Amino acid sequence: MQVHPLLAPVADLIYPPRCPLCGAAIAAQTGLCSTCWGDLAIPGDPCCSSCQRPFPEGVAAQSLCAPCLVDPPRHDGVAAGTLYNEASRKLVLAFKHGRRIAMAPMLARLIAARLPDEIGAGWIMVPVPLHRWRLWRRGFNQAALLAGELARLRGADLLVDGLVRRKQTPSLGGLGKAARTRALSGAIAVNPRRAEGIRGAKLVLVDDVLTSGATSHACVSVLKRAGAKKVVVACFARVLDEALDLA
Repeated sequence: MQVHPLLAPVADLIYPPRCPLCGAAIAAQTGLCSTCWGDLAIPGDPCCSSCQRPFPEGVAAQSLCAPCLVDPPRHDGVAAGTLYNEASRKLVLAFKHGRRIAMAPMLARLIAARLPDEIGAGWIMVPVPLHRWRLWRRGFNQAALLAGELARLRGADLLVDGLVRRKQTPSLGGLGKAARTRALSGAIAVNPRRAEGIRGAKLVLVDDVLTSGATSHACVSVLKRAGAKKVVVACFARVLDEALDLA
């Protein structure tokens, strides 16, 4: 939730702005201190023309990374605000588990900076869904908060319930590719009430963290089967340990 500009001085007086990572005093409620900004790993160019995996300097433009050559993805690109490191991990934990939902605009701005320029009016933001019991326990879907902010920033539409998670899935961390596929089998589906709006649409699938890609792959697959024209994957933090030195 954003503070109205007219109320910002009052909010700052009652709750002095602090960096959500280190607690240092900052100028506004919507950012980090300069040191913590520097701790974020921001992906850049050159990168894979399909999935935007960072490359070392000197790699030719429009090159494909090895994973995309071996197994071409169904998505139409990946836009990650940051690479997952200690700083982005702390932000995700504060946002999702620390319930600091006021961080959503800041995280979304980092994602928006990496989205292709073409994404705006005529596109639809679709969050990765939570199962209803997890949503009930947490009280909010962090992906939906980010999707709403991205829709506002880019002038796009928001389809908060375009996808549904029909069954609870275990944590995918530590599971192999086959086990992740089994865990997600049948778990995610297009909301039948939104199927008409998805057919032929250009979509951005939004999540907070992109880890193995299994969940996003499942979401993209059902969206493409439902007739989506394009599906770009957008996240705040992408787990690519081998690329951290290139950021």
